[in-house]
Amino acid sequence: MVITQTPLRLSFAGGGSDLADYYHHGAGAVVSTAIDKYIFVIIKERFDDKIVLNYSRNETVQDVTEIKHELIRAAMEQTRLGHGVEISTLADIPSEGSGLGSSSSLVVGLLNAMYSYRGEQVTADRLAREACEIEIVRCARPIGKQDQYIAAFGGLRRFTFMPDDSVIERATDLPAQALRHFGSHLMLFYTNRTRKSAEILTEQKSQTVSKRDILDAMMPLVDKIEKALMQLDFEAVGRFLHEGWNLKKKMAAKISDDEIDRLYERALRAGALGGKIAGAGGGGFLLLYVPPSRQDAVRTALGELFELPFMPERDGSKVIFNIKRYPFK
Repeated sequence: MVITQTPLRLSFAGGGSDLADYYHHGAGAVVSTAIDKYIFVIIKERFDDKIVLNYSRNETVQDVTEIKHELIRAAMEQTRLGHGVEISTLADIPSEGSGLGSSSSLVVGLLNAMYSYRGEQVTADRLAREACEIEIVRCARPIGKQDQYIAAFGGLRRFTFMPDDSVIERATDLPAQALRHFGSHLMLFYTNRTRKSAEILTEQKSQTVSKRDILDAMMPLVDKIEKALMQLDFEAVGRFLHEGWNLKKKMAAKISDDEIDRLYERALRAGALGGKIAGAGGGGFLLLYVPPSRQDAVRTALGELFELPFMPERDGSKVIFNIKRYPFK
């Protein structure tokens, strides 16, 4: 039996520049962090030759090609994992529409578990590259690369997406106490809405060229936030989040709406310095930077929303259980 734990993520700046339509014409970059909310993948051997899947639905099939869950099917094909296995997935938060990168974390966790089950150790870079191949190429999802890389590497990092499709990663090595201090200023609230990110991302992707000037205007925020983090100027991060959110809303019509704007404005009036809707927008989680002295006021202002406590996570996808037994066959 193998169990992997793969973190979800929050990005602070640069979203959209990880799309090929952008970085093929000039490097893109993001700053993001893994968080201590996870996708778990469990693989165990079966006594028969069936493939059994347990996720939000259940599947029992005889062959990989019969699997309906396209991400699990593609991961099994990629790793050449065959018959006689049972695969279960568990998530700490709603697995779809959260804006926390759950689908990419799932693919990275699946690949890590499947390779480990086969007795092969692979690097974080390989996990990320193959997860991108599965989601973007094989499954034709209109997404970028950032989620797969932060899920595989973990930590608080900058990723630069080069025109030749290579990715350069750089850790923002904050001392543990500073990282906790930064995390204590971040708040997540569930907007009580999930959304299909594909629709928003398809619109955003289709307008990457026509709205490149907006993405170009967002790119300096990556450098500014990275610098502010390294200098431990966390209040500046909050202000840059606000600046970035105002730009991001111009990328696609459904990224925000009147309801989300009202929630955000209430949070600002209560003391938040800045924030954004996580992921593609349109729903999911609202991320806010709030000084601790104003956090109770923000909780009161957003009293109808569920708060999700969290902290940054240093580790990327990892195997947390691996035991080999004599095989049934």
